[in-house]
Amino acid sequence: MVGTIVLNTIAGLVFLIPLVFVLPNQTDLFNLVSAQPTPVIIKSAIGSSGGTIALLIPLLVLGLFCGIGCTTATSRCTWAFARDGAIPGSKWWKQVNPKLDVPFNAMMMTMIVELALGLIYFGSSAAFNAFSGVGVICLTTSYACPILVNVITGRRQVAEGNFYLGKLGWFCNIVSLCWSALALPLFCMPTYVPIVPEYMNYASVVFFAFFVVATGWYFVWGKENYRGPPTHTDAVLEARRASLAVGHQQKL
Repeated sequence: MVGTIVLNTIAGLVFLIPLVFVLPNQTDLFNLVSAQPTPVIIKSAIGSSGGTIALLIPLLVLGLFCGIGCTTATSRCTWAFARDGAIPGSKWWKQVNPKLDVPFNAMMMTMIVELALGLIYFGSSAAFNAFSGVGVICLTTSYACPILVNVITGRRQVAEGNFYLGKLGWFCNIVSLCWSALALPLFCMPTYVPIVPEYMNYASVVFFAFFVVATGWYFVWGKENYRGPPTHTDAVLEARRASLAVGHQQKL
C-alpha cells in the first residue's frame, strides 16, 4: 500500500509538471463552459485533436478503473453496514450472492445511486457540485473523528500497532486534525464571487441534511438495535457463513 502511494505520487508529478509548463491563458481556462481544462491544455500544447484524444485515453482508462474501485469499495461498505443492521433494508443489502460470492444487491444499489448522482448534473450543476463536494467533507470528517478520539484517549489503543510512531505519531495526528479543521470550512465556501444562488456551494446544506437523517435513524433504530461490527475474526467469519447460507437457501 505504501509502495502504491509512492508510485502514484511520482506518476502524478510526471503528468502534472509538463502541463504547468504549457498552460495557455488562464482566463480562457477559467471561462470554459465544460469546466474541464485538461483537454484544452493538451490541445493548445500539441495542436492536434487526434493527439489530444490519444493522450487522454490513459486518463479515461484510469477514470474507469477508479470508478470500478469506488463502486467496489462502496458496495463492501454498504454490505458491512447492512450486516451490522445500521442502514434501512439491511436484510436485503447484506445478502451475498452464493454463485458470484459478492454482495450483489449492495453493488446494484450502489451503482444505481451513483448513476442517479451523475444524472443530477444535467438538471443542476450547483446540486451536482453540492453532492460531489459533500463527499470530500464526509471523508474528511470520517478521517478526523477516529484521529480525534485517538488523541483524546492518549493514543493508548494504537500503542502496540505497527504505525504507532511514538512522538512522530502525535505530530502526524495533530497536523491531520489541523488540516481537517481547515478543509471542512474550506470545502463549504462558494467558488465564485459575488455569490449568486446558481453558483452557491450547497455542500454544507447536504452535509447537514445527511447529519440530521443519520442522527434521526440512530435514535429511531440504531440506539436499540445497532451493536457495532464484529470485533473478532471468528465473529466475522460466522457472519459471512450465515449470509452465504441465507443466500443459498433463498436461491433454492
